[in-house]
Amino acid sequence: MSFKWYLTWLFKPLLFVVCLLPAVLLGYDAYTDALGANPIEEISHITGDWSLRFLLITLTVSPLAILFHARWLNRFRRMLGLFCFFYVCLHLANYVVLDQYFDWPEIYKDIIKRPYISVGFAAFVLLIPLAITSVDKLVELMGKPRWLKLHQLVFVCAVLGVLHYLWVVKADILEPGIYGFILIVLMLFRVWHRRSQANVKV
Repeated sequence: MSFKWYLTWLFKPLLFVVCLLPAVLLGYDAYTDALGANPIEEISHITGDWSLRFLLITLTVSPLAILFHARWLNRFRRMLGLFCFFYVCLHLANYVVLDQYFDWPEIYKDIIKRPYISVGFAAFVLLIPLAITSVDKLVELMGKPRWLKLHQLVFVCAVLGVLHYLWVVKADILEPGIYGFILIVLMLFRVWHRRSQANVKV
């Protein structure tokens, strides 16, 4: 059997299951009432953490593919990006449904008055077109250059995500600091790779 067969019929389904595990475990904890004294806050932390983790993992795929000359890794980037959006949607749904009970005027006030909610909501809005345009047909309709330009917004989303996390925790900044450091490394790698490619062309 070819390597492509293993990627399509073994690795991708396995990766799908692994990516879904945090949501399954969260659902199980909710069902067994194991989310602690404040389940809504715990759900918010878990879904928010995994949203940012999947976003950074998605951004790590291309550098790994370049460094290890493993283009096949790029086949998993779309799935990882969509799982990031999935966990962001769960994070937002927890806030809208369980925390605010669809109180839209109060939600609007929160978005305007609270910076961490403002940047979090902005990141969600920017992720919507990225998720929608992950379909092959839309990539063809847009053209690859326009599609690539649009998907550069993912770095803006990542910056907003780190800021959102940093402003939520306030005092304990170790974990958002780690995520921020990883993001800076990924962005610097992107700059370095572009410059090295430009030098090669020259």
